[in-house]
This record gives sequence, C-alpha cells and structure tokens, in this order.
Amino acid sequence: MNKQPLSSGLSERDMVRSRLAKTLRRRHARERRFRLAGVVSVGLALACVLLLFGSILQRGLPAFWQSSIQLPIYFDPEIIRVDAAPQPLPDEPPVEFQRRQLEWQGQLARSNWQRLLTLGVQQLYPEQQIQPRHAQALFTRAVQHQLREMFAADPGLLGQTLELSLLADANVDVWLRGKIDRSLPDAQQQLAAPVRALADQLQADGHIKLKFASALFGNADSRSSPASAGLLGAFVGSLYMLAVVLLVAVPVGVGAAIYLEEFAPKSRWIDLIEVNINNLAAVPSIVFGLLGAALFINWFRLPMSAPLVGGLVLSLMALPTVIIATRAALQAVPGTIRQAALAMGASRTQAVFHHVLPLALPGVLTGAILAVAQSLGETAPLLLIGMNAFVANVPASPLDQSSALSVQIFLWQGHELRNFFEARTAAAIIVLLSLMISLNAVAIYLRKRLENKWS
Repeated sequence: MNKQPLSSGLSERDMVRSRLAKTLRRRHARERRFRLAGVVSVGLALACVLLLFGSILQRGLPAFWQSSIQLPIYFDPEIIRVDAAPQPLPDEPPVEFQRRQLEWQGQLARSNWQRLLTLGVQQLYPEQQIQPRHAQALFTRAVQHQLREMFAADPGLLGQTLELSLLADANVDVWLRGKIDRSLPDAQQQLAAPVRALADQLQADGHIKLKFASALFGNADSRSSPASAGLLGAFVGSLYMLAVVLLVAVPVGVGAAIYLEEFAPKSRWIDLIEVNINNLAAVPSIVFGLLGAALFINWFRLPMSAPLVGGLVLSLMALPTVIIATRAALQAVPGTIRQAALAMGASRTQAVFHHVLPLALPGVLTGAILAVAQSLGETAPLLLIGMNAFVANVPASPLDQSSALSVQIFLWQGHELRNFFEARTAAAIIVLLSLMISLNAVAIYLRKRLENKWS
C-alpha cells in the first residue's frame, strides 16, 4: 500500500529520511568540532612545551660559554720564592716525607700569585699605569689557586712564561655580555670604572674571548669564586642517589607487586595494603621529606646532606609508583599463560618467575625507570634532610655530604649575583632535563626491545 503524500508535498518516508539526514549532519558536525578541539588542545600543549624548552635554551645556552682572558704568565723566581720540590729520600719514613711536602706547600701558599696576574696584564699594556687592584679584579679568585696547583704539579715552570687562558670574574663576564646597564652611575656599578675600561680594552684587543665553560662541568659549587662554580658535586650526588633508588626501591617494589598480584590471599588486610599503596602515590613529596628526616636522621643517625639519606627518601617516594606499574604489567599478561604453565606441571612460583614475569618485564622496567627519573627532579624532600647546605667538594661516597642537581638549581636561582647565575641556573636545568630525557629514552628502548623479543 503506497504512502499518501502529506500536506507539505513529501511522503512520510521522505520526511523520515530528511530527519535522519539532519541528525547525521549534526552528529558529523559534533565529531568535527570534537576533532578540532583535540587538535587545538594538542597544538596548545606542544606550543607550551616548545615555549618552555625554547625559553630555557635561550637563557641557558649562553652559560656554556664563559669569558676567559688570554694572558702571558711569567713564573717569576723573585715572587715564587720556594725551595726545590721535596723528593723521597732512601729509608725516609713516609711521615717525614709528608711533613716536608706540607712545608713546601706552605711556601707555595705564601707566594704572591696575584702579583703574577698583575704583571701579566701590565705586560700587555706597558705604557699604561695599571693599578694592581684593578688588574686583579679582572680574574676570579680561583685563578690564583689554579696557578699554584699548576706550579705544584710542575715546579720546572719556575722562570718560564706560559700563555694561559684564565677565567674572568663573574662581574666582568656580565659586563662584557651587556647584562648590566652601562648608563648607570658608578655608585650602582659592580665594577670600578678603571676595571670596566680595562675589560673593554682587553676584549677589543682580542685578549678576552668566550670559551667553553669547562668549569661548569668540572668544578663543584663555590661561593668565593662564583665564575668557577660548577655542577660536578651536585651531579655526582644525584648519581649516588639514583644508585640507591635503583638498589632499594626497584627490587623491593617489584617484589611487593609480585607478591600482592600473584601470591597474596584475598583478605581485608591485603585490600587495606593495596588502598594505602594507591594513596601513598598521591602523598605530597614534602611529607616523605619529613618522614626521612625523622626516620633516617633522627632515629638511625645517618649523616645529614648525604646522598644515602636522599636516596632512601626518594626510594620511599618511588615505591608506590614501582608497585603500581609492576602490578599493571603483571595484570596485562593473559591468564592463559599461567594456566598453560600450571597444566604442564610447573609450580606457582615457576609459572610466575619463568613465564609471567619475563612477559611483563617491558612494563616493569618502564615503570621502574620512570619512577627513578621522577625522583631525580624532586627538591622538597631533599631540602628537609639538609641537602641545601653549601658543599664545595665532590662526594667520594654516598655517605659524604653533597647536593643534588634539583637543589643546586634551587640555590642558584636565589643567588645574589642574579645577572650571572640566571643563565647558569637555566644551564643546570638543561643538564637535569637531559639526564631525565636520557632515562626516559632508555625506558622506551628497553620496552621496545623486549616487546620485540617476546612478541
């Protein structure tokens, strides 16, 4: 029976088709708007990331080059009045030889090494009357120690002239880079007018050049010589803490996850433990710092500012993440693997460690490395265990006092010489991000490699 046309001239079937077409167009329009919103969101996120990295690189890359003064240094015997370097005598007790060495080192320390720098500058411009204090203000304080250590390593330099590249003072560096307003009056300048004029003259004559800042990677932090302050102490301290986290958090976390997922009986206590583990993952990091200070320092009497304590505190933070990631990786393994292993006569332990765990290993390693990388950037818990203390030495063991990269960034961003340390802080952030990106890259590589192996 044919449909009768309605008053609009359309049949009922045509009207239904028209309504369906309108509904379909509205649905497709909503899908297009949703996709557009997704693309815009991803674009905004990428733009923010690029803006962040671009800002950090723009500020930090200049710090990898530093002003150095090319200067001829004459090791004048009239200034370096020391005896010949001591040599061990036959049948001489080691204590006696060490005493003679200390006496010789004392003679070196009493020599006027700053006078060598003054003579070097005056030799470049013999026609000018350069005051010693103005010439010495060009160099960072670590330079005189560098000259002394160079002579101690090779006493044969006495009476010789060497062309050396010496670090300029931090104030000289920021002046030459234009980070100080040159129109300010002398009372507001960090350098005296003769020093500024001498620095400009040395730069114009090619005696001051930008060179790679090896001190940034080869020295520890320094307060007396800001231009020679570096990240080596903080970097080594961070590596020690990462080693502690790998040795403590990863085995304990993986073992706990395997027990909870594969062997633990279902009970209220197990459910309570699982809930608490999930809650611990959301606890603020500063709470773990308070726990670490009370537990490891006040109770176990471990030394403050030690990488061992920092590593244990970060291990407490990383444990929930490692456990949750490992359990998720174990749950992703099909149950048929366990059933097949048990059907072939394997015990429960053999089924887990010989079949399930190898298949879950990519996810386990990824979660563990990501937890370690996250721990690397934590600052608040380390401040509470004293790792913000000034340490001028590179730690030789996890029990020595040290800083960390994240804490070093925190300290440098509040330094009084902001014009100089602003770029150095950004450079330290670049080093920290590079280390974290490297750890994430290792996690991705291991996951892909093991996935291909077990696919």
